[in-house]
Amino acid sequence: MSDDTTEVPAGLRAVAGLDLKPALEAVLMVVDEPATEEHLAKVLQRPRRQIADALRELADEYTVQGRGFELRLVAGGWRFYTRPEYAAAVEGFVLDGQQARLTQAALETLAVVAYRQPVSRSRVSAVRGVNCDGVMRTLLQRGLVEEAGTEPETGAILYVTTNYFLERMGLRGLDELPELAPFLPEAEAIEAETQEGVPSFDPDAPDADDGHPAGTTSTPNTTNTTTTEL
Repeated sequence: MSDDTTEVPAGLRAVAGLDLKPALEAVLMVVDEPATEEHLAKVLQRPRRQIADALRELADEYTVQGRGFELRLVAGGWRFYTRPEYAAAVEGFVLDGQQARLTQAALETLAVVAYRQPVSRSRVSAVRGVNCDGVMRTLLQRGLVEEAGTEPETGAILYVTTNYFLERMGLRGLDELPELAPFLPEAEAIEAETQEGVPSFDPDAPDADDGHPAGTTSTPNTTNTTTTEL
């Protein structure tokens, strides 16, 4: 007599029998990037709705208890983070006074990419007023930005922020970035005039009243157009 019954592996039976909240805590303690509800549901052999409810209950419990960590939904997944009010303690222990922060130039460049993406390097340089090649390489190496195709008109490489950027910023998505338009009133005009490989402006160019006939323009001196920041 044949037996068509498929035996469930002991490991899966053990996982399915675990208390859900402690199991979630155990898994989230070892993740190196935010874990999605779908992935957690698959690993723990539970419906996604049950996983989602348990995660939100845990997050609320940590807040009510005033724990030094919190459970956040970031970049499409869940992960433990230390609470901001205890950042000084963590910084003192992990960094021991040696902080590896992005430079001001890198932060400004990253902000432009975040708000104008997809965007080419020349357009970023136009908004900032300096050459950003070195800074963009740094952001690429750190995984905060990535290439996202090319610009149809010019063939210039376009850049966007990554999920790692969202994770580091503690954002669910780009729609949570604060409104910045009021602080960049000239960004649209600058971007429209800039093309990859063409200087966006020339600070050494003569003014309109430099003696050139009306309707003509002087040839820009491109040798001193930008200042390189590393």
